[in-house]
Amino acid sequence: MKTPAALQKRVTGNGAGKAARLGSLVIAAGVLAACQADEFGAGPKHLRPVSDSIKRKMTDLNMSSTSPIMIRIFKEESELEVWKQTRTGKYKKLEEFEICKWSGKLGPKFKEGDRQAPEGFYEITPALMNPNSSYHLAFNLGYPNRYDRAHGRTGSHLMVHGACSSRGCYAMTDEQVEDIYALARDSFKGGQKSFQVQAFPFRMTPENMARHRDSEHLDYWNMLKTGYDHFEVTQKPPKVSVCEKKYVFDATTLVEGVPFRASAKCPEYQVHPSISSAVASKQSKDDEKFQQLAARFDAREERQQRREDRNKRIAEVFGNSGDEAEITTATIPSADQPASSAGNASAVAAASAPVETNGETGETAVETAFAPQEQSSGSAAGRFLKRWVPFGSKTTEAEASVGPITTDVVPGAKP
Repeated sequence: MKTPAALQKRVTGNGAGKAARLGSLVIAAGVLAACQADEFGAGPKHLRPVSDSIKRKMTDLNMSSTSPIMIRIFKEESELEVWKQTRTGKYKKLEEFEICKWSGKLGPKFKEGDRQAPEGFYEITPALMNPNSSYHLAFNLGYPNRYDRAHGRTGSHLMVHGACSSRGCYAMTDEQVEDIYALARDSFKGGQKSFQVQAFPFRMTPENMARHRDSEHLDYWNMLKTGYDHFEVTQKPPKVSVCEKKYVFDATTLVEGVPFRASAKCPEYQVHPSISSAVASKQSKDDEKFQQLAARFDAREERQQRREDRNKRIAEVFGNSGDEAEITTATIPSADQPASSAGNASAVAAASAPVETNGETGETAVETAFAPQEQSSGSAAGRFLKRWVPFGSKTTEAEASVGPITTDVVPGAKP
């Protein structure tokens, strides 16, 4: 038999061992959690829910978390918009993100390696989503699409992704791309088979179109603007087709079963009259405003060009060459310089001034840099007295002497 003291010692020893093992497990779990942040707490990055602020916006805008989405991209403004379908069937703008970086310039992408971010209409399917991207999270734009291929354009791996680094892509911050990715993922869960990305050079307003009216891409942008206008008037992503190497929007063939082929002649088709009428009305107003703004911008540029030409001519006359420096010096006579020299200097200045023609009258106007000098002799002090003493400006020095003064008034006797 063991004494009570021995039993107490054994129980105490077992308790200490269990406590030590439990402490080791807790420490190991903490280390593991620290090394695998994606697997604990927030969860894997591609499965994380949208941020709380976006959840609140969806509630306020009467949107289901799994309703369809659409994305618009504007290069010049560096903005990415996410639009989401409300329970009424219309789309409303849910969130606007500032694009961290995009590469290239305004205009479409043409070939592999030009580092140009694409412009156009693209459909994103679940197969184009990349949860294992080297750039945090990403989805491929599907470039080149049918329109791009019809024009022989090449390129690959054009994406919207995180990491804020771009070589032909639209790069977001990691935090932004997590929300965008989650919204796309949830829309697929709700049954959306693909979502549309509309990539534009800028917001397709008459003001922006007028500012870029001289661009070589203007015809292409006018075609993109038609799709932009379809969405603006319907608040629904347009159905996009390609035929005769051009985009066609919300078109339905008149003969059932006849497809649109990108490089082939367009089949007979129609656009719903309500959409067609609304788009035509918007475009008519936009075109009128475009013409007014274009004329205003042209006049402004013409004035600026005339100003630059005038400044250039002045610079040519009053430049830094030796002869020109002598002309400039000669036009500023000293106080004691003879009048003939001052007159010659004025003539030189007048002859050197640039000549302009009045566009309205056709008359020639001469600009002079200096006013004519008053021809007079004598010192500066003498000229001042002759001008301001009360004997008149034309009084000579001989006439200026004071002679005897006579008067008929006889003063009275002094007291």
